[in-house]
Amino acid sequence: MELDPLFLSRLQFAFVVCFHAIFPVFTIGLASFIAFLEGMYLRTANPLWVKLSRFWTQVFAVVFGMGVVSGIVMAFQFGTNWSNFSYAGSNFLGPVLSYEVVTAFFLEAAFLGVLLFGRDKVPAGVHLFAACMVALGTFISSFWILSANSWMQTPAGTELRDGMVHVVSWSQALINPSFIYRFSHMGLASFLTGSFVVAGVSAWYLLRKREVEANRKALSVSLWMILLLAPVQAVVGDFHGLNTLEHQPIKVAAMEGNWERSAGVPLLLFAWPDQAAQTNHLEIGIPKLASFILTHDWEGEVPGVTDVVAEEQPPVWIVFWAFRVMVLIGLLMIAAGLAGLFLRRGGRYWQTPWFLHALRLMSISPFIAVLAGWVVTEVGRAPWLIQNVMTHAEGLTPSLTGGMALFSLIGYITVYAVVFSAGVYYLMRVLQDGMEERDTQADDIFERPSRPMSATQVQFEQGGQ
Repeated sequence: MELDPLFLSRLQFAFVVCFHAIFPVFTIGLASFIAFLEGMYLRTANPLWVKLSRFWTQVFAVVFGMGVVSGIVMAFQFGTNWSNFSYAGSNFLGPVLSYEVVTAFFLEAAFLGVLLFGRDKVPAGVHLFAACMVALGTFISSFWILSANSWMQTPAGTELRDGMVHVVSWSQALINPSFIYRFSHMGLASFLTGSFVVAGVSAWYLLRKREVEANRKALSVSLWMILLLAPVQAVVGDFHGLNTLEHQPIKVAAMEGNWERSAGVPLLLFAWPDQAAQTNHLEIGIPKLASFILTHDWEGEVPGVTDVVAEEQPPVWIVFWAFRVMVLIGLLMIAAGLAGLFLRRGGRYWQTPWFLHALRLMSISPFIAVLAGWVVTEVGRAPWLIQNVMTHAEGLTPSLTGGMALFSLIGYITVYAVVFSAGVYYLMRVLQDGMEERDTQADDIFERPSRPMSATQVQFEQGGQ
């Protein structure tokens, strides 16, 4: 059997992206949570806040490291598997990816050192500033990456001349038609991911009666965030869907499992899309609701997958079910936030075992939702690599063989398995240790300096001893 280099290259890129995506989506939300904890410590001088910050900073450092290692490989693939795409899009993608390194990665790396090792060496305000800079760096990084990805979905500000993309307007290319919706959607997803992980870990500690007061505070903050952000995410997701309907109607048709353009389209709760027959089996739906959601009109017209030829249709089954997984998890998140609000009375939110166990299980749900969302986004635009400009087949490296693609795929899986195993091992060590062994750290022994000490001051104090 002949190996298909296009299929294997797409599978390889999907594997690498999905593996990498779970790390930044967590660190973006967690970095902001750490900055909040540092701010509360500076404001109240309550040692519980700094205890939480110290613990979650260690978690952040491990996950950040795993994200850096897994992300490096993505850039290699542009040259090895997608050289035609890299060459054609280099005038735009090259500067954007370089700006991400210069403006974001260096900022994160520099201030992460202060955040990790400078607690007892700099004033509290400087440490808070470092935490804020790390959080800002994560958002700057996501700005450049999502701008590049959004341009591939809704290209603007560029034109194709002699097989090369030329930028005619940087502002339109960077802030392309889908960028604001995609950036907002991903930012909220990051905050929700951080909130659910903090809630799940705090619930696990509370079930074991470990550091009850500190974990009660962490759980309370995360539940407020979930209550606020989960419904907002649903609204932003709706706007994002309307934007996708305008610019990528076939993707929306695949999400809805709608094969023929028609009016009064039902919202399918269950169906089994059949790509070969261009139809669905076993449909269960709510009449006309899809038309109302997408057009705000019960009789609104919804595009169909058959609006384009079969060669330009995305794999409907994958997109259809990935979208429903994402929506289902979103509804469960809203329910978790409402349950937390209901249990606030009498402090039951941190003393109710079934709720704490539910939060433990829900801690992995944001990662599943994010991966499902990326599947909808990327698979839904197939066969286009750059929407209506370049297909996956056109962007593939001409000399790439199936054997080469398979060999590199196996290599990436092997390396990532080692990286993931090592990362999870150290992460579990941090979680098992918890916060108990950090009560006698330097904050309780040494007085934090009111300002950074100069070399002259240090020499003077040493000479006076």
